[in-house]
Amino acid sequence: MAKNKRSARDGDVEPVGTAEAVDGGTAELIPDRERRRAWTLLIDGAPQSHVDLADPAYLSFAYQRRLGHVADLVAPPGRPLHVVHLGGGAFTLARYVAATRPRSTQQIVELDAALIRFVRERLPLDPGARIRVRATDARAGLGKVPDGWADLVIADVFGGARTPAHLTSTEFLREVRRALRPDGWYAANLADGPPLAHLRGQISTAAGVFGQLALAADPAVLRGKRFGNAVLMASDRELPLAELTRRIAGDPHPGRVEHGRDLTDFTGGAPAVTDATAKASPLPPAGTFAS
Repeated sequence: MAKNKRSARDGDVEPVGTAEAVDGGTAELIPDRERRRAWTLLIDGAPQSHVDLADPAYLSFAYQRRLGHVADLVAPPGRPLHVVHLGGGAFTLARYVAATRPRSTQQIVELDAALIRFVRERLPLDPGARIRVRATDARAGLGKVPDGWADLVIADVFGGARTPAHLTSTEFLREVRRALRPDGWYAANLADGPPLAHLRGQISTAAGVFGQLALAADPAVLRGKRFGNAVLMASDRELPLAELTRRIAGDPHPGRVEHGRDLTDFTGGAPAVTDATAKASPLPPAGTFAS
């Protein structure tokens, strides 16, 4: 196991090559050669998060950029938010919200306590940020959020590269809805590949709980051509679809936004998921994360 030569607070590239056993496997930090204080967090070789300590408003991964657009549009610019992050990773989205919306109050719920320690030590949070990190199951942690507290709930939970079954059901989404303000938003990072049965089921499930939905993904993923990420957005108030579409289409890795009848048709009549029928998301095919 590699050791840091200096504290991450020194500003040098001391986390480079560090690896440590965590509950979910082996956590490793890989340096970004183009950004001096930036790293990618891998768990068992699968990329989880990218963090730039010098510029936490910079988002590298396509799905994280899409979640960043959601955080930008959920409220007027600069207004502090109450945000719940289900799944911690390297705390990338919490850092982004703290940088772009100062005085926001955020909760991170991450089951892997060893991963929390690893990230806190090597990629420390700004001590002035109002971010609380809880080491507990995502659904259990969500249950402790007061009714109507959150402006935004972001779900980005993977264990062994799969979203756990109990975080895919109607009952889970009802808990999300309970924790949200009446005009709050839910955003989830989903991963699937052909035949997209998991993704279709998740859209149908969200449609039974929320009045407005949109889905953003790479067109090849939506066509079932390859395995990849899709960001599901849901609310009971109208989503700013034109601005979401413009931003996501203009990203370095452009995506497409589906909504309305097209999104309903995309589900192909897939039934909503319940706790009784829930399954974990599919494993990525071998070689998905190969460099």
